[in-house]
Amino acid sequence: MPDFTFEALARTGTKSTGTLTANSEREAALILDGRGLFPLKIGLAKTQASGAGGLFGGRVRGRHLATFYSQLADLLHSGVPLLRSLELLERQTSNRTLKSVLRDIRARVADGTGLAQAMSFHPKVFNELSVSMVRAGQEGGFLEDVLKRISNFVEHQEDLKSKVIGSLAYPVFLAIAGFTVLNVLVIFFVPKFEKVFDKLKEKGELPDITLALIGLSHFMQSWPGVFTVITLFCCVVGFLIWTRGAGRVWADRMRIRLPLFGPIFLNLSLSRFCRILGTMLHNGIPILKALNIAKDSTGNKVLTAAIEQAAENVTAGQKLADPLRKSGYFPPDVVEMIAIAEEANSLETVLIQIADGLEKRTSRNLDLMVKLLEPLMLLVMAGVTLVIVAGLLLPVFKMGSAVG
Repeated sequence: MPDFTFEALARTGTKSTGTLTANSEREAALILDGRGLFPLKIGLAKTQASGAGGLFGGRVRGRHLATFYSQLADLLHSGVPLLRSLELLERQTSNRTLKSVLRDIRARVADGTGLAQAMSFHPKVFNELSVSMVRAGQEGGFLEDVLKRISNFVEHQEDLKSKVIGSLAYPVFLAIAGFTVLNVLVIFFVPKFEKVFDKLKEKGELPDITLALIGLSHFMQSWPGVFTVITLFCCVVGFLIWTRGAGRVWADRMRIRLPLFGPIFLNLSLSRFCRILGTMLHNGIPILKALNIAKDSTGNKVLTAAIEQAAENVTAGQKLADPLRKSGYFPPDVVEMIAIAEEANSLETVLIQIADGLEKRTSRNLDLMVKLLEPLMLLVMAGVTLVIVAGLLLPVFKMGSAVG
């Protein structure tokens, strides 16, 4: 059973806080009542709330969530009660994690907990954006529309992610395959020619490129070579771990400043932010709360900090466009569209249009980069292979001419 923290008032008027174990908030309230305490606040313990998703096996793929939101919206729109809808979806879903989560949500809703609050107990499955939009839909009486909008948003994000991964899959495969083949050539193929070149080596007639190739082969086969490869691997892994922790801000800043890929990373982050912010504003969530939730959607600490600064300025009564312009990370055309939208009171609509435009721009840039990257990698692989072949064939030609 989960643990709940509580704040209660005794009959003497003194406040008391603590933790108790119960099946639900209602049962926790009954336990407190039996102790002669009047509950002021009851909530799931932090350790339980932070790990609630993990109790049911971890995360759920975006495709399954999009289907869940869409089907729940259709059932509610058709007049099926919420509890009955959750029960139907629980029986229907093939994802074990989602099935367990829906079972828990249905039990909490049956116990009187709101849908949004029940979803918030599973942060690994339902993010803060989805919970906030569902809460707004419940309070505003347009839950079906919100669920449909969340479904479209999740599906759109999954399509975009699949497109990016699909575009980069072939270049990454080329890089891995090329690196593997070149290592096999240097470590296993080059040594077989070494004995053939012994006489030229004794005479000092072996070409420099061949000597360098043989030296590299010896080094990669030796313990120092193996140690160097292991060290490089450990350095790469350590760097990746560092960029996810203490070096996250530096890595995020460098990522959006890369010569060719920087604009792609920047536009992806900004399009995600604009779409989420526009969606939340469209569903009646206040701009300050929407900014605080949407800022984390960029996936970039530098952009998150810039948006946090913008939110502070909005709190002080300024327009959103001004601090975004001063940050230097938002393109001038995007800032101008936001400024005009604020004047025309159509910010939520324009933000969605900005997101569409940035995604189209990113898609074009990504296609162009992939088209340039593939032949570039092939040229690099061909160049390195040519060097290896030349290093092996030049001594053969020299030996042939000497025999002739």
